[in-house]
Amino acid sequence: MNSLGIYIHIPFCIRKCLYCDFLSFPKGRAQQALYFDALEKEILVAAEDCREYEVHSVFFGGGTPTSVEPECIVRIMNVLRDNFQIKNDAEITMECNPGTADYEALKKYREAGINRLSIGLQSANDEELKRLGRIHDRSMFEDCYKNAVKAGFENINVDLMSALPGQSLEAWEDNLRYVCDLEPAPQHISAYSLIIEEGTSFYEMYGDDSEGNSIDYASHVQAGSRDDCRLPLPDEDTERKMYHRTEEILSAHGYHRYEISNYSGNGKECSHNLRYWQGGDYLGVGLGAASLMKGERFHNTSDFERYIEVLGNALPDKADGDNDRVQLLSDIREDIEKLDEKAKMEEFMFLGLRLTEGVSASEFKDRFGIGIGEVYGDVIEDLREKELLEWEGDMIRLSYAGLDVSNYCMAEFLF
Repeated sequence: MNSLGIYIHIPFCIRKCLYCDFLSFPKGRAQQALYFDALEKEILVAAEDCREYEVHSVFFGGGTPTSVEPECIVRIMNVLRDNFQIKNDAEITMECNPGTADYEALKKYREAGINRLSIGLQSANDEELKRLGRIHDRSMFEDCYKNAVKAGFENINVDLMSALPGQSLEAWEDNLRYVCDLEPAPQHISAYSLIIEEGTSFYEMYGDDSEGNSIDYASHVQAGSRDDCRLPLPDEDTERKMYHRTEEILSAHGYHRYEISNYSGNGKECSHNLRYWQGGDYLGVGLGAASLMKGERFHNTSDFERYIEVLGNALPDKADGDNDRVQLLSDIREDIEKLDEKAKMEEFMFLGLRLTEGVSASEFKDRFGIGIGEVYGDVIEDLREKELLEWEGDMIRLSYAGLDVSNYCMAEFLF
């Protein structure tokens, strides 16, 4: 039986963070109820195409899944169980922001079968949190973490973000050590660098000015939350040091780096995300969710009203007949692309090279019927000469220096 990952998009949040470019927004309970009705119908219809699959992972992302009533998530978990073959030991993850889930809510999530929690701390410094527009402070994170452990979560990830406005190298090191010293220690840490994305409040404030000179947060941050907001982004040299210190500090605390920005204890790598990087099949349900199924990529509409309207007109359980079911899915899916061999090879390389173990030459040959050197020999040799790539035995991976310039290296494998 083929394996499958399922991503469930919950687009709701309490308030949009200043850096966030994800598909998320605040909505009232009435609109949330409409969304979960539509989401359930999509799951029922989409499940018909997945009878040959066993689900190995489920991921509730957002938005902030914990910003909705816990019963909404429990309901979706029940629908998934009733309509998919979910492996007994499947990894089932939910993103959680401090301040949006108390002990009782976390207990309900755990009892519903969610066994991995990803908590968005971002920073252990209250001033840095304010600059990001986060709704929580460090004490709220600590309450959330303690309650998650008490509720029975034994597999917890903590998200951290570096290169924040006004952040020093020492402050970033303090954040890393704070998370490593939590009791019990988290099993997984995701450590990302802030990227200023178009369409965010930060982009309005910084634009393309990487130095971040004379930035005034006053019109972007809630009134009274900050007095002096003219803080620059760290310079390139400081950001590079932050990047290197991340691995040094986390490695010293027993975490191993298995992907560019992800660290875990032994056997605690995020299997759902590994599926993305290794080219496995996954189904995305919900607003804007992306999928890769049987060599075909597509994503759902990002138009909230359209999503609700199309699925709101569907029958309560499923579309009446296979033709109606196919039509219903086509009405919400966009940018459907059948990957050719060239695209599959490219994705095998630039996604697989995100992993520190790299890609397997023998697996490339098995998948595509041609040697990796016959396709990418010149690129591989060039990167090896620049000491950015290593080829040891069956595995091809980015070197330590190559990880520093990973975007450049991976782009070289695009024809």
